[in-house]
Amino acid sequence: MSDEVDEVESQESAADDWGDALNEQADAEAGAADDWGDALNEQADAEADAVGDNIETAEMQPLQADAVISADEVNLDVILEIPVTLSMEIGRTEISIRNLLQLNQGSVIELDRLAGEPMDVMVNGTLVAHGEVVVVNEKFGIRLTDIISPQERVKKLR
Repeated sequence: MSDEVDEVESQESAADDWGDALNEQADAEAGAADDWGDALNEQADAEADAVGDNIETAEMQPLQADAVISADEVNLDVILEIPVTLSMEIGRTEISIRNLLQLNQGSVIELDRLAGEPMDVMVNGTLVAHGEVVVVNEKFGIRLTDIISPQERVKKLR
């Protein structure tokens, strides 16, 4: 039995040694972290002092809410060559994946538009006009019947 007591005491002693070692390591790391923190703070203070001598206050003119840009001042040349995607939308519908997978050649999908209603003309996904389908030289085209005003486009974005 004394052997078992000696073994338990040696395990407790080893556990105490490990605990002491871990505490010493934590203390050393905390001291090192404090040293790094102090060094970083000193460096930041030195940089702030160096920059502080060169700081100037910028003078800004007040914004004018009623400033109007005339057509002569607008230079559209910078945007004229930017490509955009123009698409026509006949109509839309929502369909479940189950019904979508059951479609085959000859299937008919009902859209939310009536026959004869104008199509939507979209530029990069934004409605800009309405129109009707025409055939020109055996190719489909669209005749614009209504242009959406910029104010109406902004209202639809909200």
